[in-house]
Amino acid sequence: MAKAKKNLQLISTDASIGPQKEDLPSQSTQASLEISEAQKQQISRPFRTSDSLRELKKGKAFNKDHLTNKLNYTNFQEGTILLHFKHAKYDRKIILHAKPQPCRGDRLDCLWTETDGVEQKLKSYKFESFYVTDGKNLLLVEPELIDASDKGISFNLPDTCYEVSTRKVTRHTCENVKVQLIQSSSPFYGTLLDFNTYSLHIKLETLPPQTFKWINPESGVTLIISDGDDTVYTGECKITKQSRGQKIREYLVEPQKNHIQRFKHREYRSIRQKITPSPDIIFKHPFTQRLVSLKVFDISGSGFSVEEAERDAVLLPGLIIPELELSVANILKVKCRAQVLYRKTYKDAQNENRVQCGLTLLDMDVQHHLNLISFLHQVENKNSYVCNKLDLDTLWRFFFETGFMYPEKYASIESNKDQIKETYKKLYLHSPNIARHFTYQEDGRILGHLAMLRFYENSWLIHHHAARKPALNRAGLIVLNQIGNFSYDSHRLQSLHMDFLLCYYRPENKFPSRVFQGAARQIGNPKYCSVDKFAYFHHRHYGNHKLNMAGPWELSDTQPEDLIELENFYEHNSGGLMLNALDIEAEKLNEDDLSKEYHKLGFERKKHFYSLKKRGNLKAVSMVMVSDIGLNLSSLTNCIKVFFLDPNDITRDTLDCMISIIFNNVGRQEMPVLVYPASCVENSSIFYEKHYVLWILNTTHSDAYFSYVNRLLKFI
Repeated sequence: MAKAKKNLQLISTDASIGPQKEDLPSQSTQASLEISEAQKQQISRPFRTSDSLRELKKGKAFNKDHLTNKLNYTNFQEGTILLHFKHAKYDRKIILHAKPQPCRGDRLDCLWTETDGVEQKLKSYKFESFYVTDGKNLLLVEPELIDASDKGISFNLPDTCYEVSTRKVTRHTCENVKVQLIQSSSPFYGTLLDFNTYSLHIKLETLPPQTFKWINPESGVTLIISDGDDTVYTGECKITKQSRGQKIREYLVEPQKNHIQRFKHREYRSIRQKITPSPDIIFKHPFTQRLVSLKVFDISGSGFSVEEAERDAVLLPGLIIPELELSVANILKVKCRAQVLYRKTYKDAQNENRVQCGLTLLDMDVQHHLNLISFLHQVENKNSYVCNKLDLDTLWRFFFETGFMYPEKYASIESNKDQIKETYKKLYLHSPNIARHFTYQEDGRILGHLAMLRFYENSWLIHHHAARKPALNRAGLIVLNQIGNFSYDSHRLQSLHMDFLLCYYRPENKFPSRVFQGAARQIGNPKYCSVDKFAYFHHRHYGNHKLNMAGPWELSDTQPEDLIELENFYEHNSGGLMLNALDIEAEKLNEDDLSKEYHKLGFERKKHFYSLKKRGNLKAVSMVMVSDIGLNLSSLTNCIKVFFLDPNDITRDTLDCMISIIFNNVGRQEMPVLVYPASCVENSSIFYEKHYVLWILNTTHSDAYFSYVNRLLKFI
């Protein structure tokens, strides 16, 4: 008996969603909602006696004109009013929903939202009053009843109405928003009726063999909300109220978290800027489809925080905003996809409740992201520029004066200087999506420069690093730090394709060795940051080699199983990131979407793979990258990489023959050749000119790198 009584109380206490504070449903598809005993005490107590009614009338009074305007606004918005009825014999009350018709005078006509069963209710229940709600405020109206039928109801409006309840938090009406409630692997489907940031009011419908007995109100549920085909919210919730119903039932659920962990925790954070004038975010709310505009409190290249009044708040942790516009003084406008990560409440100077919400960028158009990053770098340091327009004569003078364009390098490109100049016009004057450059300037004079190029599917090549003396170390590290900040703000965005950063440097060059080799040592994990050494030589084909492989040797197109074997070798020899970062993977062998993008932008990029075998045994794999001359001034984007799995029996003649055949296939007379591992030529008679080290950073694990570079900046 005690157990039955407890169950009855659960149904009664949590049964109906009444007009308390944030719990009033703004619209219901059911004809009526029964008021429970608990709600009578919490909400409906004012309607039980005339003394209570007189007490309510002590609230703020409004005249008929104010009431008429509210009713017409409700009609304009296709909303409803709530009509309160009391049973003629029993202490039982119900609320019916009706749509007010246009009102110009004393008379108000309303139509029922649903007519089933209304005629019988009108015989048993007596009308007492109705409410008009605009989300936050409730107006109590006690009109004179003119007529009521199964179609609608009519009144003479009183001269005065009263504000009877002021919600602390506004409920926002929703339409055509799909919800899925999951508990214990059982999904229930329905719609979101209204919400605020503390609770969501949903309506569910059972599908046989389902029953609402499958939902345990004392256990948590997972709520999934969709806007069309796009999931815009997923969260763990608690059921706080429910209505009666066998096939259709309404629930009030409360989200259980004020913070979500979208990404892996990082020690290094983007620098948050407070900007004047403060930016605005403007978006169509995925629940209500209404336009929302909020002020930004602070902002970085990876996210921002906003403030809103608690009473009208619309952001809840986990909410995804598919399209959001960030506007600065109506001049800088960028669009993005964002998600709410947290909400914090506080009191402002006027002791009003406010909410601060943090949002992260999920994705953004590449050009829009560039505009935002360029702006924020200028806010942080007036001398730091990202992809600014540069006078190319000034840039070339900078390259020569800093020694970046040393005599041997210039000799290697001099014959193609006109073609290179045209390439740099496209790179520096048009800011294509595949390229970024960073400069540190004072009084218009370039002191430091660094560029990066998306040359592999998900990898960006850092190159052209130069700085003037005496600001060499300082300016060089500042632009390096710029590129670090840029990568942190970019690597989570799918449109930027920045899983890896890579660069080549000569091991005898002190500055890059100190920075990149030092960072690799600091990180201490080749899956986070790796270094691999190549032997380098320049090869020219004079046409005097026999262009076929003799005897047991064979040169053919690389097959997926060859790359799998190369992966096994590299994992054993290095265990680093090179094959992933350079797209040397079996599943990517025939994929080359990036080359198509280069072609659309007016650049050349092609890749080819060849396998060298002896008696069917794989000896080496060659990766050939063909691109615009001078795209990288050391020609490391226009070269052959030879990966020796087994260098035994490979002579210089065999190597030269292989390279010459490749030159014929790709239409080149000369190219640099990089050999890995470098020890293959160091311990043989094969001539090489110098070494290059390939440094690669996995941007997902970059905290130690940023920490290391920041420490260097402090000491310089």
